[in-house]
Amino acid sequence: MYLSMRGLVIRHISVAFINGAITLMILLIAPLGLAAVITNTVLIMASTLLSSAMVDGIVRFLTPGQVKILEEVQRQEAKLRQTEKVDEIEGR
Repeated sequence: MYLSMRGLVIRHISVAFINGAITLMILLIAPLGLAAVITNTVLIMASTLLSSAMVDGIVRFLTPGQVKILEEVQRQEAKLRQTEKVDEIEGR
């Protein structure tokens, strides 16, 4: 599975918010102060964001062949698009 950098960031942020929401619901049941609940929720969200980014980095490190193949395909696709634009300009 290949995602762009923007897609990865959106995925990490959405996972962090989901974990934060679950944590918030659990902590609101417990008899804690509001500051403790908010602080814990923010820390859970930050740690989830960091850990999911680290896991993606590890996966990317372990599958370098696929990344190289995808980069080559993207380069060829860019060349093809550029050739098509030149053909359109020249009226071919």
